[in-house]
Amino acid sequence: MARPPGPAVRAGGGHLADRARAAAAGPGGGGGPQEGVAIGQLDDGADLVKLYLDGPDPDTAPWTAGEVAAVVQAVHERGAKVTAHSSRLSGSRVCAAAGVDAIEHGFELDTDIAQAMAAAGCTLVTTMTVMKSWLTFGTTTAIPRFAEPGNRAQIAERLERARHSAGLAHAAGVAIVGGTDFGGGSGRANQLPWEVECLVEAGLAPWEALASVTWRGGELLGEPGAGVIAEGGPADFSLVHGDPLTDPAALWRVWRVA
Repeated sequence: MARPPGPAVRAGGGHLADRARAAAAGPGGGGGPQEGVAIGQLDDGADLVKLYLDGPDPDTAPWTAGEVAAVVQAVHERGAKVTAHSSRLSGSRVCAAAGVDAIEHGFELDTDIAQAMAAAGCTLVTTMTVMKSWLTFGTTTAIPRFAEPGNRAQIAERLERARHSAGLAHAAGVAIVGGTDFGGGSGRANQLPWEVECLVEAGLAPWEALASVTWRGGELLGEPGAGVIAEGGPADFSLVHGDPLTDPAALWRVWRVA
């Protein structure tokens, strides 16, 4: 059967922020309240479960490694995957220890976390495009968050730390997928070339950065045919002016989409 036109979407439920909110949402099925809500989302049709690991205290994650591991086990038993929003060291440390399938953003990693991620098979989904886009806002808006020099310096510093973290993950052998935070952040789906450029700046070879926005994403989703051009396979690809294996900026110069 032919695939209907339009993007193929694999969607998670609403992110689970902490044990208190999970408990308030009801018992559901599974062990503790957080596992119950996660399984309830899968029952409602979610393709994956997403946890939220940035708490009000930057130094303390809102979930413990044991709580996250319990959710991971329950979701894996259903054949689905668990991903986690984490932009801080505290949350990423918990994610790596608990064995989540992927960390989204991962702006703050250290060598120990990167090595733990590699050992656990935890993928890093980078979204450095977010800060790239924020830095462009300073010339088009007067909103202090983006326009004031001190805030712009903080954004640039955060981008540099995110690049360093991606480089640490790459050096440790962590699988990296490039994202845009589309739907929740300022990036858009057609801005993946920006993330490819960021990944090259972080130390990936151009072919590795290109893999991160194609077949690596399919690998993470458990769909090995996604992002791959193969004889007899679906022919979803773009023709560009230039060679993205030597010039990542060529990905912006789209000639034709087939």
